[in-house]
Amino acid sequence: MRSLFARLLTSSAVVAVCSITATAWLAASSTSGAIQQEQGQTLASDARINNSLLGYASRHSDWSGVAGTLRDLAAQNSRRIALVAENGTLLADSATAGTPLPAKVSAVVDPLAVDVTLVPGAAGDRIDPRAVGPFLLSAHDRARLRKAADAYAACAGRTGQAVQVTVSNTGRPLVTTLSQGGGQEPSPVPSPVPTEAPAVVDVCDATIFSTPTRTEKAALKQLNLLVGKCLKGKGKDAGRGSVGLDFTWVSREKQPMPPVAEPDQVISSCVVTARREQLDPYVAPAAYLYIGSPAEGTGQRIPLPSIAGAALLVLVLTVGVSIMAARRLVRPVNALTHAAQRMRDGDSSARVTVRTTGEISELATAFNEMSEHLQRMEEQRKAMVSDISHELRTPLSNLRGWLEATQDGVAELDPALIASLVEEILLLQHIVDDLQELALADAGKLRLHVEPLHLGDLLDQVTTAHRGRAEAAGLTLTAVVTDDPPLTADPVRLRQAIGNLVTNSLRYTPRGGHITLGARQDGDQVVIEVTDTGVGIRAEHLPHVFDRFWRAEKSRNRQTGGSGLGLAIVRNLAEAHGGTATVASVPGVRTTFTLRLPSQRDP
Repeated sequence: MRSLFARLLTSSAVVAVCSITATAWLAASSTSGAIQQEQGQTLASDARINNSLLGYASRHSDWSGVAGTLRDLAAQNSRRIALVAENGTLLADSATAGTPLPAKVSAVVDPLAVDVTLVPGAAGDRIDPRAVGPFLLSAHDRARLRKAADAYAACAGRTGQAVQVTVSNTGRPLVTTLSQGGGQEPSPVPSPVPTEAPAVVDVCDATIFSTPTRTEKAALKQLNLLVGKCLKGKGKDAGRGSVGLDFTWVSREKQPMPPVAEPDQVISSCVVTARREQLDPYVAPAAYLYIGSPAEGTGQRIPLPSIAGAALLVLVLTVGVSIMAARRLVRPVNALTHAAQRMRDGDSSARVTVRTTGEISELATAFNEMSEHLQRMEEQRKAMVSDISHELRTPLSNLRGWLEATQDGVAELDPALIASLVEEILLLQHIVDDLQELALADAGKLRLHVEPLHLGDLLDQVTTAHRGRAEAAGLTLTAVVTDDPPLTADPVRLRQAIGNLVTNSLRYTPRGGHITLGARQDGDQVVIEVTDTGVGIRAEHLPHVFDRFWRAEKSRNRQTGGSGLGLAIVRNLAEAHGGTATVASVPGVRTTFTLRLPSQRDP
C-alpha cells in the first residue's frame, strides 16, 4: 500500500531520474522496442495464419484448392508460407518454386488434433469447432430454423423474458436465456435447445428449432453407432445412453452413474474417437505448416526527427510529471467531495471511482460501501412500507366495508358476519405480531429463555398441534427423531419456528401428500428438517424464500399464501439461537427446510 507521502516522494524522484536516464532510455527503447514489436507482430500473424488454415481444413476434404488462400495469407502478413503433407509432398508454397523450406516446422495443421493453446474452444477434445462434417445444415434448414428461433425470441420478449439468438458453426440457431439480475449476462454455455424460462415455456413454441433435422438425425445415428462400436470393443455397455447434438453423453439410466472416474473416461474417449472417425472424410488430412521470414526485412533506423522529438519529450516530461502528480492527487479528492454533496442533496446512488491505490482508494471504497448500504436501506424501507400497507389494506377494507354496510342497514350484524369480522381482526393482529417479532429481532431485543430440551417431545407437540389441519387436508404428518439429540434452546420460540415451517408445508402440499418432521445429530450441531411432497420451489425463487413479504405467487392471494412473514421469522429465530435456516427443493417432488442449531447454548 502506497501512502500519500510515498507518492509525493516518488513523484519528485521521477522528475530527477528522468533527466539522468533519458539517454539510456532512448538507446535501449529504440532497439528493444523494435525487436518486441517485430516479435509481437510475428506471433500474432503466425496465430492468424494457423487459424485460417485450420478453418480451411475444417470445411474441405483435401488441400487441392488451398493455394489461393495461402497466397492471400502470405500477402496479408508479409510472410513466406508453405504446406507439406505428412509424406513430404509439397501441397502449396507462397515462394517461387525451388526455394528451400524453412529449417523448422512452425505447426501441424490438423483440425482433428489442434493445438489447444491456439484454439481455446477445442480444449476438451482437440477438435476444431469449425469441423462439423455431416452436421452442417443446408441453406434451407438454416433459414427455416433461424426464422423459428427469431419467432421464439420475439414471443419471449412479449412475455417479458430476455433471450439472445446466435448461430453455431453448423448453422443451427442457439437461443440463450439472459440473466435477470445485475449485469444481464447470458448463460456461459449456450444450448441448442432454449433455456427454460417460466414466463415463456407455456406460451412460446420451441419445438421447431430445437428438433434435430433429418441430416442431423442421420449424423447422430452414425455417430452413436461409432460410439457403440468403440464402447463394445472396450467391454462397456453402449445401451446406457447416447450422444446429443452438443456431443455430450446423455445417460438413459434412472439412477445416476456412481462417481467413478473410469466409466466417464472410457465414454468420453469413445465419443472423441467416434467424432474424429466420423469427421475424417470431411476434413483435410494433417499437414506441416512452415512459416518463414517476411519477404522484405523490417529493420528500422531511427531518423533524426525522432531523436529530437524524444529529447523534447524528456524535457516536457520533466515539467509535466509534477503537474500530473498534483492533478492525480486532487482529482479523487474532488470526486469524493462532489459525491458527498450529491448524497447530501438526497441522491443515495452517488458513487465515486478512483483508479489508484493507497489511502484515497480505501477512503473511496469505504464511501461507496456506505452509499450502497444507505441505498439498500432506503429501498428496503420503501419496500417495507409498501408491503405493510398492502397487507393491512385488505382486512381494513373488509372491516370498513361490512361495518358501513351494517351502519347503513344494508347488511345485518348476524353471528356469521361477526365471525368474519373477528377473523379479519385476528388476521390484522397476526400481521402486527409478526412485524413486532421481526422488529425485536432486528433491534437485537428478542429475548430467548433457553433450557435443555427433548426434541422428541417437542416435535410430538408440534405434530399434535397441526395433525387436525393435516387430516382435514388429506395429508400425513409424522415425526422421526434419531437418538433424541440433546439441545439447549427456547422451547416456545423453537416450536414457533417449526410450526411456521409445518404451516407452510400444509399450505403447499396437495391432498395425499406427506409431511415429515425429523431431527438428528450432526457433529456439534442439531439438524431439524421439515420435508413435504408439495409443489416445490423453483431454483430461481430459492434465494428469496426467507425474504420478508416475498411470495412466488405475486397476486398475494390469501388462498395461495400467508402474509409472507412466517419464513422470515423462522430465519430470525434460527439466527437468534446461533444457527441457520436453509431450504432445498425439487419442484413437484419434495421441499426440505433445514434448521441447524448448536447443541449447547449458554442460558
